[in-house]
Amino acid sequence: MTTAVSISERAARRISEILKVEGEGAMLRISVEGGGCSGFQYKFDIERAQAEDDLVISSENAVVLVDPASVPFLAGSEVDFVDDLIGASFRVVNPNATGSCGCGTSFSI
Repeated sequence: MTTAVSISERAARRISEILKVEGEGAMLRISVEGGGCSGFQYKFDIERAQAEDDLVISSENAVVLVDPASVPFLAGSEVDFVDDLIGASFRVVNPNATGSCGCGTSFSI
């Protein structure tokens, strides 16, 4: 199983914009937690400190951190940013998910 997590160009641009507003040293952390309507949910937080064992993804001035416990759930995933009629949000295209809720923020494996 691959541990690679990728960030689309659209997501990298949006993350970069958010981090610029947050100030020097800001990074986006993506993690997986139990909960949501499908069993697991994605969580997005702004961080200022990187843990020694974090997976670090850098793309176009966007720095994304993934904790080691979340990496297996996100392995092979792509983080994208969509802006459509129902709103703007980050979406995780996760090949490990066997099901997800309608809003796309929770999933099952």
